[in-house]
Amino acid sequence: MLEGIFEEIAEWMHGLLADMVLADMEAMYADADGQAGMIAGAVAVTPQGWNAPVYSMIRNLSDSIMMPVAGIIITYVLCYELVSMLTEKNNMHDIDTWMFFKYLIKAWIAVYLVSHTFDITLAVFEMGSRMAKTAAESIRGSTAPDAAELTRMLEEKMEGMGLGELFLLEIEASFVTVGTQILSALTAVILYARMVEIYLYISVAPVPFATFSNREWGQIGNNYLRGLFALAFQGFFIMACVGINAVLVESVHTADNIHAALFGTAAYMAILFVSLRRTKGLSQSVFSAH
Repeated sequence: MLEGIFEEIAEWMHGLLADMVLADMEAMYADADGQAGMIAGAVAVTPQGWNAPVYSMIRNLSDSIMMPVAGIIITYVLCYELVSMLTEKNNMHDIDTWMFFKYLIKAWIAVYLVSHTFDITLAVFEMGSRMAKTAAESIRGSTAPDAAELTRMLEEKMEGMGLGELFLLEIEASFVTVGTQILSALTAVILYARMVEIYLYISVAPVPFATFSNREWGQIGNNYLRGLFALAFQGFFIMACVGINAVLVESVHTADNIHAALFGTAAYMAILFVSLRRTKGLSQSVFSAH
């Protein structure tokens, strides 16, 4: 009689541990899939669409503070350009009427660029947003398998396990699930930090745009523009990392060893986090931004 009671208790414990492992595994894969969706949504949004109040505040700061500074800079740059143009022609002895016409065109272009700074910067990020959306649509793989298929597969593999192995598997699954949740939170921090950097970057846009009319000062504007494209294209690199991770995680769903599938998924999510951190440097290197 006692033997039958112990068998029932062992069977109950086996079922309890199996259910706990199954719940942890499903939560881990669902979190991985939710993380991919969160990343895709974060990188495909434009600055004005991500947070309208913050965007409005940044634009107001730029218009009220940076625009007057840009006006001072563009005045100095245009005066410097005029003096340089006159003195380089044999101290004003070889002056041509076309020189003044060219100067007026450069001045008009300089003023136009500064007055349309936000339109230009937002157009760059709109292009980056479209690239990220297209990349997200091209990623067909999902990091979460069908729930019924996952349940059946895990139940079959856990059916022949003893209580000791199931207990160890539950401890592993708990730690890995907590670890993946921490990685998801850190990934969200990376994405939020990127958007904050974008807002800070566009807030000072009028100042570097005011330097384009001069060859020497124009290096400031050129470096700024390269950094602008690097930030916009970072979204594409982020989605490429998500696509690679989706394929890698999909490959471990059907692993014969549950332990290997568990730690394999955790390892790929850690690799995704590290890769996302490196996308900024990669994008900057492509555009020679510094």
